[in-house]
Amino acid sequence: MHEFPVRNPDQLPALLQSFRKAAGLTQAETALRLGVTQQTYSALERHASKVSAERLLLLLNLLGVEVVLHAKPTSNTGTGVRAAEPPADPADHHGPAW
Repeated sequence: MHEFPVRNPDQLPALLQSFRKAAGLTQAETALRLGVTQQTYSALERHASKVSAERLLLLLNLLGVEVVLHAKPTSNTGTGVRAAEPPADPADHHGPAW
């Protein structure tokens, strides 16, 4: 399994294009599977940072890409900011913890 760390939204268009081509799909074929026009998909691929998380995850799933989030390790020389701990059991989580 290959990992592709994304640290900047500007990385998304090139990654989406690469994943689409690796899946052997054209923009037109991908658009058809998403239920949008080729022009709409082209804009989505070019401006991926503006796409909703829901649509981005749908597209990545269609392209055979799994999203896995990793918390960065904390260090003594870092900013001291830690990622929030996820609930122990997602089934016990009854709503957003904003």
